[in-house]
Amino acid sequence: MDGQHVGNRLLHVDIHIDKNDPREGILELLSRLRPQWKSQDIQMKTFTEGITNQLIGCYMGSLQESGCVLVRLYGTMTELYVNRDREVEMFQVFHAHGCGPKIYCSFENGICYEFVQGTVLDDELLRQPSIYRLIAAEMGRIHSILPKCGPPVEPLLWTKMSHFLTLVQSGINNSPAEQQCTKSSKTPQEVPSFETLSAEMESLKRHLSHINSPTVLCHNDLLTKNIIYNHKEGVVKFIDYEYADYNYQAFDIGNHFNEFAGVTDVNYSLYPSWELQRDWLTAYLESYKHGTGREVTVTEAEVTQLYIQVCKFSLASNFFWGLWAILQSRYSSIDFDFQRYAMARLNYYFEKKEEYFGLTMSQLTCSTFEEKL
Repeated sequence: MDGQHVGNRLLHVDIHIDKNDPREGILELLSRLRPQWKSQDIQMKTFTEGITNQLIGCYMGSLQESGCVLVRLYGTMTELYVNRDREVEMFQVFHAHGCGPKIYCSFENGICYEFVQGTVLDDELLRQPSIYRLIAAEMGRIHSILPKCGPPVEPLLWTKMSHFLTLVQSGINNSPAEQQCTKSSKTPQEVPSFETLSAEMESLKRHLSHINSPTVLCHNDLLTKNIIYNHKEGVVKFIDYEYADYNYQAFDIGNHFNEFAGVTDVNYSLYPSWELQRDWLTAYLESYKHGTGREVTVTEAEVTQLYIQVCKFSLASNFFWGLWAILQSRYSSIDFDFQRYAMARLNYYFEKKEEYFGLTMSQLTCSTFEEKL
């Protein structure tokens, strides 16, 4: 039973897997998905990269053989801010266009999908030109996937951010520390108050709504652990579509650039340089233009314009994940310092806000020209 789809519907198995002792539930699930596998021969490997969900690889023989099944158990309370139906839809869209693994089934507290062969990227590989150009080209390819016919698609950003903010407000009384920051703070040491966060979101929306960044199919969470590099085939694939949806082109890129700073110890000195970004954006634009059937030549002006948009939307990315981490610090059962992570993202947002909002084409064109002299 590898087809797992009835029409366009995905197979759903009525099983709840115990996250503290998952083996028995997983074996029951595999008896449906891989009836030919003998339970005593099934091996399981727990992956530890994620900070939201549990991920377990199930296989016979070796992980590198085809047919391996990944079982993902959803993190505590994640249904509050992840639309699971939409995630399944996105899985199917990415797979249909050759950009992602096949999804096999859903169950009560998770999903099963195909194992993507290759290595999870690390921070060093992320900076290698041969690799980051592959990532840029793959993102360009995904961004050029057109939506099915229907009403024009709306970017996910503001709806999702408003939802996060509402959840932050609803739990605000549980966290007295959140009340300790005033609106005048530039780099708050405690989590900002709801009023501050709300005002910042409105300010972001005002500034970014005037920027003409196209709405495209985005991954929206492209950190290193969501990129698989297949050395043999010389390709990269993106995994994990919890936040995938239509969104601003520049948000997806700016979000990825923010991830150069890492997760466990966020270090923004690792944020990509202007030179790296220029090279990355050139590779991206070549791929995106090719995918949308346009002339592939990329001009310096196009790269500069996209660079400015990406800087501005990188602010929204830091703000977005700052809100997310505040929520995680309340609900997640995973051992990770989410409050510290929230502050790292929000502090950098406050630090860069004025500089990035002030960026203009003429200002950058002049400074680039001076550099060349």
